[in-house]
Amino acid sequence: MILATDLDGTFLGGTPENRNRLYQLIAAHPEITLVFVTGRGLEVVMPLLDDPTIPQPDFIICDVGATVVEGTDLRPVEPIQSSIDAIWPGEHVVRERIGDIPGIHRQMVPQQRRCSYFCDADAVTSELVARVESLDCDLLFSADKYLDVLPRGINKGSTLTRLVDLLETPHDEVLVAGDTLNDLSMFEAGFFGVAVGESEHGLLQGTRDRSKVLHARYTGCGGILEALAHFGFLGPGAVDAEVADMAKPGRSELVMVYHRLPYEERWENGELVRRRPTSPNGIMPTLMSFFKGGQRGAWVAWAIHDPESGRPFETHTVVDRKEHPGLVAARVALTKNDVDVFYKRFSKEAFWPTLHTFWERAEFRQDDWEIYLKVNRLFAERTAAEAAEGALVWLHDYNLWMVPGFLRELRPDLRIAFFHHTYFPSADVFNVLPWRREIIGSLMQCDYIGFHIPRQVENFLDAAQGVAPVKVLQRTASAPRFRTYGCAVGVEDYATEIEVHDRRIGLGAHPVGLDVGRIEKILAEKATHARMARLREELAGKRMVLSVERLDYTKGTLQKLEAFERLLDNHPEFHGKVTLVTVCVPAAREMTIYHDLQAQIEQAVGRINGRFSTVGWTPLQFFFRPLPFDEVVSYYAMADVMWITPLRDGLNLVAKEYVATQGLTQGHGVLVLSEFAGVAAELHGTLLTNPHDPSDMEEKIYLGLTIGGTAADPRGPIREQFGIVCHNTVQHWGEAFIDAVDRMTCAAGAGTPAAEPAAAASEVD
Repeated sequence: MILATDLDGTFLGGTPENRNRLYQLIAAHPEITLVFVTGRGLEVVMPLLDDPTIPQPDFIICDVGATVVEGTDLRPVEPIQSSIDAIWPGEHVVRERIGDIPGIHRQMVPQQRRCSYFCDADAVTSELVARVESLDCDLLFSADKYLDVLPRGINKGSTLTRLVDLLETPHDEVLVAGDTLNDLSMFEAGFFGVAVGESEHGLLQGTRDRSKVLHARYTGCGGILEALAHFGFLGPGAVDAEVADMAKPGRSELVMVYHRLPYEERWENGELVRRRPTSPNGIMPTLMSFFKGGQRGAWVAWAIHDPESGRPFETHTVVDRKEHPGLVAARVALTKNDVDVFYKRFSKEAFWPTLHTFWERAEFRQDDWEIYLKVNRLFAERTAAEAAEGALVWLHDYNLWMVPGFLRELRPDLRIAFFHHTYFPSADVFNVLPWRREIIGSLMQCDYIGFHIPRQVENFLDAAQGVAPVKVLQRTASAPRFRTYGCAVGVEDYATEIEVHDRRIGLGAHPVGLDVGRIEKILAEKATHARMARLREELAGKRMVLSVERLDYTKGTLQKLEAFERLLDNHPEFHGKVTLVTVCVPAAREMTIYHDLQAQIEQAVGRINGRFSTVGWTPLQFFFRPLPFDEVVSYYAMADVMWITPLRDGLNLVAKEYVATQGLTQGHGVLVLSEFAGVAAELHGTLLTNPHDPSDMEEKIYLGLTIGGTAADPRGPIREQFGIVCHNTVQHWGEAFIDAVDRMTCAAGAGTPAAEPAAAASEVD
């Protein structure tokens, strides 16, 4: 059969439950040919094709019948389209012929092969009708305000009839659906039809004597379901029998969806051992804290499963019976190849470079994208199975971009929040991604989306506005919390609430904080005091510049080494008095994209030390390995200057760790920070540098080494920054994010109309 439906008020209307039932019914019946028939222009319809919750049409008839294309690739349907083109006089001809008619105002919307105006009924005069007829065109006036000039004989019904005949489908196997007088021509074509609930009076009057037309009780999709049952399409009882039930709710009120499990797994002596994470990830304990006190919840993450091992896969595992008795780890079974492609290759070779504005390094493979989609769907299915009715789902980062779209389709009742930990670039960069429409379409299914800083919110909004008609409902000033004009990632204000396809979505800036108490505890340990004393002795008479980062082309490590080399060239007074200590954590062996960078860095280290080293002084100490966090804290405490120079970074917690350590030890260190790091917008008083400017890099590190002796209050800047870090802790970050989600979803719920009951076949037979 063919289902030919109007969009606004019809296929996009009705209650969420009835929309979900109809969309699932269509998915369960591939023999249904779905045709969108709309007055919108094709360019306006395109954003709907990126909405993962809306079924993809097989054909699209738009511009009130003047445009007809295939739904998959938007190619014109021939010979229908060519015959319409042949009789259209052209927009400029129409505009010149009727443009001086009083009372008509051009609609400034994308359209083809038609000219649309706003006007009152009084403006539709005999002179206007005569002028339109002189162009061999038709005039259509609807809803007492819309006027369309169309090619002669072209309307929704005529183009649909020609498409049905082209497809060789019997007319009694077609159901048309609409809600306005603009849709009347489809009903006049003689097909079965449904005027959905709350249709325009004119449409109801025009179809009241047609035996093949049902005036439905239910609005939108509910009315279409009513008609499918009433006319017996798909067989007796098909609507109730074939529509899949929504995923049955689980028991978790909060579901955390993260790329890592809340414990580490390893095989020891043939047994799988689980331990608390050893990495200094301050976010994970904070996320875990939301499950204290017996709060029932689930932590969804992937785990490798080897089917050939013969060992059964544990979907659910206990996390910590003592501290988190209500929390279970809900594991998504992935093969090693899935993980290698999804996480280690595709995410790092396609998304990571693009997000950090290094799109020329990106490699896009469709096969990898298919695996990425598969993994995201598995995450969505596991999340849907764990979440209780109306539960909050908190998703994390770009690895899970497509989960919201899949999840909303499975569980429209859920509150979906997303935090983007990685930098989000401007639209001209993001749009390089071949799948940008699908990604934005998925994220538009969230109730709330958080980023670190306002600039990233605005970048996301810019990208979204290139994909969908986004209306900004609310904005807020960045100051005083965030820098505005003082750094490369500053912005004056940012959007905090938007509307897309009648859905309200909250946006927010939430820079991740630190667990300051953890650093305080490390500083109180005797071993830390011993390390600090040893470093003080080793550095006697020398100033330490410290750099701590992962091996990555986004971190600016090579640029920093070259700037240090220039500093030593141009300022011999620093010879023997300044040492740059660099801790560079290597990437996993599987990540071959970093091999060349590592070789370049090693060459630079060898060259600098070879040129400047003297007896008793090595200018550059380079640790190409991870150091234990408590040891890194000792270096933070002793560093005179912290030099952080990412070319682009979502936030950079290392800067905050240094500030916290200096604040807790009453230090007066100087933070030289890239203005392209997200944290630059939050930490006031830092010495900002442009890592893309070699001269500025050298100048700012020189200033960082000399500023302490000239400042009236050497501790002033670090004291201000320490206050910011202590207030905006990681616990504050998590609580503020959840509070923002709650406020947004409560406000949206308060504005939702009373629910309409689901349309059932038994009520309408």
